[in-house]
Amino acid sequence: MSIASGTRGRHLTRRLVQLYAGLTLYGVSSALLVRAGLGMEPWNVLHQGLAGLTGLTIGVVSIIVGAAVLLLWIPIRQRPGLGTVSNVFVIGLAMDGTLALLPDGHGPAARIALMVLGIVLNGLATGLYIAARFGPGPRDGLMTGLHRLTGRSIRLTRTLIEIAVVTTGFLLGGSVGVGTLLYALSIGPLAQFFLRFFAVPEAAAAGPEATDAAGPDAVTPGPDAVGTAVAPASPEGAILRR
Repeated sequence: MSIASGTRGRHLTRRLVQLYAGLTLYGVSSALLVRAGLGMEPWNVLHQGLAGLTGLTIGVVSIIVGAAVLLLWIPIRQRPGLGTVSNVFVIGLAMDGTLALLPDGHGPAARIALMVLGIVLNGLATGLYIAARFGPGPRDGLMTGLHRLTGRSIRLTRTLIEIAVVTTGFLLGGSVGVGTLLYALSIGPLAQFFLRFFAVPEAAAAGPEATDAAGPDAVTPGPDAVGTAVAPASPEGAILRR
């Protein structure tokens, strides 16, 4: 999917709103998990560790890492979409903005509430931006690109990369805890639920842009006929198999 190819077709305004609302809420949800202090999602464990090492904010580190991962798409011949490039910048900016306004959680009850809210909001945000069909984020595109290059399953590729990311982040001082485990167990079902809820009408998914959005490995319309072009083997579909 090229950057321009997804910016055509019906329901464009709705899809753009979903894309940027989803990416913004993703950054907000990540900030909630930071403030909860009970463990973060895998890539943000790495971002947090690097932030502590470099003195940069976690949002800025997220942008730098996202851009670096996007460069890795070149040798594996992945093509970015509008959502891919937007993902790099919007999530990091939203995370830093939320952290600037949100105080730390005090006491177990407040921290648990922030953790649960962060995970649920992350699932909602993921469903929003996947259903917009403007391309995967840099990290998910890397995983599906490596899957296509190596022939290994997406699940195995994702697992190996995220284990490496979490381990590196933890060694650098990133927060790993019950929130990390709960996120890993719940984000797939949550994202699948919200993907169904926010799916653009099926008529809008027809045409060349829908095929592009599904990626080169697409076979038929999205999982369980959710009414959007999210093929099981696409980068977007890979997000749901956590």
